Amino acid sequence: MNRIVVGISSFLLSTTIVSAQRVFNPQNARDGETVEYCHQHARLSELQQTNPAAYQQIMNDQAALEQYTKNYVETKSGTVYTIPIVFHVLHNGGVENISDEQIYDAVAILNRDYRLLNSDANNVHADFQGMPTDAEIEFKLATIAPNGACFKGITRTQSALTSSGDDGGAQLQAVFNGNDVYQGTWPHNKYLNVVIAKDIGGAAGYTQYPNNWGGASSNSIWILHNYVGSIGTGGVGTSRALTHEVGHWLNLAHTWGNSNQPGLASNCSIDDGVADTPNTVGVTSCNLNESTCGPRANVENYMDYSYCSKMYTQGQVNRMRAAITSSTGGRSNIWTTANLNAVGAIANPPLCKADFSVDKRVVCQGDAVQFTDASYNTVSGWSWSFQGGTPATSSVENPSITYNTPGTYQVSLTASNGGSTQMETKTAYITVLAEGAGLPFYEGFENYTNIAGSQGKWFADNGGTTGGGFEVTNTAGNTGVKSVKVNNFSQSGPYITELISSSVDLSGEAINDVTLSFRYAYRKKTSTNQEYLKVYFTSDCGETWGSPRKTLNATMMSSIVEGTAWTPTAADWKTVHIPFSGGSFSQYLVDNFRYKFAFEANGGNNFYLDDINIYNGPESDDIVLGLEDKGSLSEITLFPNPNEGEVNISFSLENAQKVTLVVMDISGKELKSTIINGTTGSNVVLLDNSDFASGVYFVQLKTESSNKTLQFVKK
Repeated sequence: MNRIVVGISSFLLSTTIVSAQRVFNPQNARDGETVEYCHQHARLSELQQTNPAAYQQIMNDQAALEQYTKNYVETKSGTVYTIPIVFHVLHNGGVENISDEQIYDAVAILNRDYRLLNSDANNVHADFQGMPTDAEIEFKLATIAPNGACFKGITRTQSALTSSGDDGGAQLQAVFNGNDVYQGTWPHNKYLNVVIAKDIGGAAGYTQYPNNWGGASSNSIWILHNYVGSIGTGGVGTSRALTHEVGHWLNLAHTWGNSNQPGLASNCSIDDGVADTPNTVGVTSCNLNESTCGPRANVENYMDYSYCSKMYTQGQVNRMRAAITSSTGGRSNIWTTANLNAVGAIANPPLCKADFSVDKRVVCQGDAVQFTDASYNTVSGWSWSFQGGTPATSSVENPSITYNTPGTYQVSLTASNGGSTQMETKTAYITVLAEGAGLPFYEGFENYTNIAGSQGKWFADNGGTTGGGFEVTNTAGNTGVKSVKVNNFSQSGPYITELISSSVDLSGEAINDVTLSFRYAYRKKTSTNQEYLKVYFTSDCGETWGSPRKTLNATMMSSIVEGTAWTPTAADWKTVHIPFSGGSFSQYLVDNFRYKFAFEANGGNNFYLDDINIYNGPESDDIVLGLEDKGSLSEITLFPNPNEGEVNISFSLENAQKVTLVVMDISGKELKSTIINGTTGSNVVLLDNSDFASGVYFVQLKTESSNKTLQFVKK
């Protein structure tokens, strides 16, 4: 049917009005989904209440466009309109910061659907066979920003507003003001702006029909990150949400008409203004027999809410092509040759930047690294240089390079397109680990000011957050004054941050004779916090990690709630032991064993980690830096502890014998060593440490048959 009621049209909320808190209505969501599929009419209703003048302007624009559409006569000229598109990723370091590849996939899906290249169009219901229509509309990523800057058609902006979707205008303003390409307005008559966010007010996507009122704020598209493309956080079942929203942007209504409420019997009395789409109530599933309004509904239409959409009709295509040739909303300018050249939406866009990525940046000796070219936009030649790699050079697009010698190496790529070249050099990009030392291993973080300063002992992956990853702190320590901290209190959303070790040689060890211990301190921010600490092992230098070998949830870690940023006291530290017991641990007795701590944060309080210790023997609550006493050396004490320059070392011997006394700093570096002629029974040795700096130290006593290590603190 072709009746349309302009006054009930559906639009988005502008930047200039205050958004209302929305309540999820499952009737307006597709089956099994937790967001409503579209929010056009809801946004317009809010605008009508908060800004009547703007609402009336939009109504006037719609009336004019409707008249233009009625007068528009489509001739099948074969003209293909190209729309330059820009994706603005609004994120806060979480999963919503989707990959370039996911966006490229979304563009491919748009082009597939709008050019009728989707094979599933051949499988529409028999009543609609022959009706799916090529819209002859294509999409290209713009490659030139408003200021002339060359880019890849994607901008990224980090802001907490990604989670504040009720005010889409504020989100768009955050993107325009803070993105990484050009800070300023991206004109709506030159670019189709798509804002990708974590939350957009309870909808999967929304936009509005063409209008002249609000500029980019009323002519952009908002969409959830997991409704973009079919890969990454997206999925096949949600990948056509953007196809649906672009339909609105090109003046298409829902198949039942202008509302966001499918399934209502009253929808039979409204329509979408398209003659060859049967009247329908609208569906949220895939009921091909839907016929509430009389004729069989075109459930497989992109403008319904079904999850089996696969077509536009000729009438819808005519309506979209009318919109794109109208001046309303600047649509008639966006596809012109002059504009396409100006924004770089052309067949061979300029080469902007050489860039590349790898499958891993930390490897063991003899491992291969897969390099992937990420240069943009048009690249035809590659010249690689790999310091420390084999081969040392390459001219292929995505080479695999082997690294045999420990060290940290730079990589360079010169990309070319026949007319220009761009070069990218990444220093200290690949780290090749040295062979791991054997047991015992101990880390107290006293010698570092940051993880990067650990000289390849530790690596941190902060999960894309700013200030939320593992970092060395001197505000708390179980042993000494330092530990590593996750500054979780200042973070808002879920993310995972990891602390990853270098190699440890366990190749000569026996099962049931190795233990990994560590200390941690943690508080919740609220009683409902769900957070986890997971410890993973790998036997292949980090190629695979498998399932966690230890998992602690927030309740297990602490039942105490602290509403302010928290720092632990000495009583707050807890010890965890992971014994290598049972056959499943035998796989880790290799020369390149590695492990990592993954903290899965979700709005809780701070987390601290200290005293990581791997040693032979059973679980020990003391730090173990050598073999445990086997009997001849006993009753060892240190006093006073802490001390101000002198410490007494008391011990007992079963028989008179020589005892080697070694003093080490927190890293295990030997500072003093002496041999004592011990007597049977009690012995006391005075150790002068007045020349030591304040800090934590270890004393190791060794006889022919045993040794024992204790720690002391110099004030």
